[in-house]
Amino acid sequence: MPTAPHPQSTDELYQALKENDRRPYGRTRTVTAEELVDAAEQFAEPVPLVHALLELQEAYTYGSEPRKSPVVFARLLTLFDEQPDVFDDRLRHMLHWRFKWVGHALRQLPEIPLASLRQWLTEMRDRYEKAGLGLQPYYGQAYQLAAHVGEDTTLAYELWAGRTRTRLSDCEACEICERALYHLTAGDDERALRVWEPVLAGKESCQEEPARSLSYALLPLLRTGRADRARELHLTGYRGCRRNPSMSGEVGRHLEFCALTGNEARGLELLAENRNLFDEVASPLDQLDFLTGVEVLLQRVEGLGHGDLPAAGYPGRTWTVAGLRAEVRGRADDLAARFDARNGTTAHTDRRTSRLDRAPLLDALELTLRTRSLDDVAPPAPIAAPTVRTAATVPDELPELILHARELEEQGHPDAHVCWARLRALSAARDYTHPDDPAVGPLVQLRADLLADEAGRASAKDEHAEAVALHEEAAALYDDAGLPGHAALARACALLAGAELPAQGADGAEAKAAALTAAHASIVRLQEETPGLARDLEARLLRLRVTALALRLQTSGSEEHVAPVFAEVDLLHTFATRHDIAGQISGALLLRASTYAISGDLPAAVAEIGALLDRLKAHGPAWHLPRTLGLRGRLQLGLRDAQAAYADLTEGLRLAADWPADALDTTRLHGDLAEACMHLGRPDEALRHLTRSAELDLRRGSRTDAFCTYSNAAQLSLDLGRIEDSIALLDSLLAEPDVTAGELDDRLVAQLRLTRARALHAGEDLKAATAEFVALAAESADWKDDPGSHAMIAAETAVLLGESGEFGRAREAADQAIAAHAQDPRYEQLSSCLRELARLQTQQQGPDGLTDALAFLADAGRIADEARAAGYEGQGRSLDTALAYEHGRVNAYAGESEEALAALEKALGLLGEPGPQDARAGEWAECVRLAGAVEGIYLERPAAALTRLDAAVSHLTALGHTEDTEPLISLAARLRDEE
Repeated sequence: MPTAPHPQSTDELYQALKENDRRPYGRTRTVTAEELVDAAEQFAEPVPLVHALLELQEAYTYGSEPRKSPVVFARLLTLFDEQPDVFDDRLRHMLHWRFKWVGHALRQLPEIPLASLRQWLTEMRDRYEKAGLGLQPYYGQAYQLAAHVGEDTTLAYELWAGRTRTRLSDCEACEICERALYHLTAGDDERALRVWEPVLAGKESCQEEPARSLSYALLPLLRTGRADRARELHLTGYRGCRRNPSMSGEVGRHLEFCALTGNEARGLELLAENRNLFDEVASPLDQLDFLTGVEVLLQRVEGLGHGDLPAAGYPGRTWTVAGLRAEVRGRADDLAARFDARNGTTAHTDRRTSRLDRAPLLDALELTLRTRSLDDVAPPAPIAAPTVRTAATVPDELPELILHARELEEQGHPDAHVCWARLRALSAARDYTHPDDPAVGPLVQLRADLLADEAGRASAKDEHAEAVALHEEAAALYDDAGLPGHAALARACALLAGAELPAQGADGAEAKAAALTAAHASIVRLQEETPGLARDLEARLLRLRVTALALRLQTSGSEEHVAPVFAEVDLLHTFATRHDIAGQISGALLLRASTYAISGDLPAAVAEIGALLDRLKAHGPAWHLPRTLGLRGRLQLGLRDAQAAYADLTEGLRLAADWPADALDTTRLHGDLAEACMHLGRPDEALRHLTRSAELDLRRGSRTDAFCTYSNAAQLSLDLGRIEDSIALLDSLLAEPDVTAGELDDRLVAQLRLTRARALHAGEDLKAATAEFVALAAESADWKDDPGSHAMIAAETAVLLGESGEFGRAREAADQAIAAHAQDPRYEQLSSCLRELARLQTQQQGPDGLTDALAFLADAGRIADEARAAGYEGQGRSLDTALAYEHGRVNAYAGESEEALAALEKALGLLGEPGPQDARAGEWAECVRLAGAVEGIYLERPAAALTRLDAAVSHLTALGHTEDTEPLISLAARLRDEE
């Protein structure tokens, strides 16, 4: 099936070739190139055919199809021999350049005899000599063949590297890589890295560089103690080669790097992301390189005892690590043997063996913000008791275990979860026999206990509907067991969970408050109507009563709901104190402090918690300390005492480590600590706490919360300039199975993709960023409930398209943004977008772009009028001021200097002269500078410009804004020099 309309003229053909050139290398681009060659043959004109064949050879070369590239080149060479005049200087250059592509393609095919490779080199030499071209590129090919075969390369290297480069030499970046690899093969890591530095530093690049060099440099960097640099280049380099069939060897080296740095889990993640390479790499040499890197990873994972983990491999079947490793080993061994048979050496087998025999270079190197172990990627294990602290808390004998679990549950002890988990596993076994012990009670009671524990965990994860069902089922079983008090407690828990179910409609908060009022009344009745309640059960019912009213206060914020909470707290505290129930005493005091906080009296809340902490340290329970410190830390944040908050939260986190991770809300502690760190100017520490918080949410199954926190971490990482960290984190999240399957909230996924697109833009990957923005803009157009977000996304998309010079598409995206803005205004963002598009168009196109640029500014003017009419006040300078300034810049770029100066003077009038503490001083100075440049340079009025500049410098200096005077002084000096 054709991938594009069939060109009907040579102009349409050239346009189609141009559009295809923008596509990423891969099957779509290759198939389109094949179709365009067929189309070119219909025109009976050789030049369009030559261009189409060149595009097709490029698609084959970079699409990893080496068998087809030489065939296309043969057609080009025949055309050149038959009609040399068809080839202008540019086409002749491209033709001779691509002799190297063919040499590279032939080396990748073990079925091509070595004699044929040497014959091709002779052909290349003869052609170059006939054309009067320098032979350095030929000697470069001769050296690469010697290195490939495994011959002594000393002479071949000198014959190539010692020659002067020519116009047909490989680019500087590629030659640097070859020279570095020569030293690397000789075992000189330091010299190789010195040679590589211009590429590693981003000073030299090309189609395949620096991604190729980065992949080779990773292990030398580790061996020479530069682990941080290796980490940085792994993140950058992997992004440059992932999923790319023509760079499968580079992907393999990144997998190997993961395996040798304790990042086996990340390696498996990257392998899954690149599963297409098992099927799409048609180059045997690239296959060998890729598969060897895969085997290094799989061998390491299997050696660590995880051979049964799932692994992404060849399509058509499900693989484990061990099974895939065996398959990969067989295929790679065969490929190495075929190359060695062709070359008459053992070089490829020896290189494979050397890679597979490498020992890990580091036990652990934190590669990404999302650190994962092989245990994190293992399939869920059968429910069993956690391993932490179980020796002291879980009795071996079943009767003792059941009684101990109930005792801990009565106390609210965190280790109750450990015991219930163990009992859940034991009772689910087919051979389970319940103890015949009156103290233990019947099996139905244990079943009810387990359901109640499960319901409590569901509530903790805000899965309220499930919690209601589980509590009600537990209540029925307690009735069957003859335990009305336990049944009443379970029903009370169900009532509270039911009241927390999301309310529908605009008055959701009011409806929820009413539901909590009704739940409280029902719990009171349950308590009154249940005779013979045990003290612990009655205390827990009283606690539920307080909780219902506290949640109502939190929902409504109504002052009239404050006193009822305090009244219930007093009842609970009095009852718990009379019966010496320590956990409920501290619970009552904590609820009292929370009520003060919710009602807005933060100092009283902090004082209450101070007294509670003193009590907890003296009388316990100790497991209440982390939560209490966490609450005081949050209150200190509310009081803007970040240092005190940091101290409390850090101590809370330290104490929480003494208890099972899933029993205390350490997730919240990490999240609050991140906020405290941001207030204290410790963003890197905040980033660690955010990622830790998200990790804990993932482990307890709260995936939406986890992804939200990770999204915040990715944005913070981007704000800190850690662009590659941000991209790597987002790539990892977006590859999660529930994301790819469309099971996660689509708006949350869109936010992750939006942050990634912005990170790509910040990382100067304009092509990838634009593609993602365009996709997001198309999807968000259907968000009928959120046109404002679509306006924002479409506006950003338009700017990126403008940066790429695609102003037609940018205009379309801007029009979408304007239409969405009409439904949900985004004055600031849209005005900024339109002004930026105007600037970009005249900056890139000069006078030719002025008309379209002024149309953008006219739209921005209408936005400013709307904002003024709506009483909108933006941050910083007004939209009118910004618009006047942009008129100045646009006209200056277009050569309309008088209009530019008039617009800039209008902007200066709108800004007004800055005062002593005026934040606008920098903007005013820049406007003066541009006006001075237009007036003094373009309009050739240096005297007037100097008067303007000198006056501005004097004014700013008198106000103390000396840092803003430097550009003005510099421009004035230039104008004086030119006088």
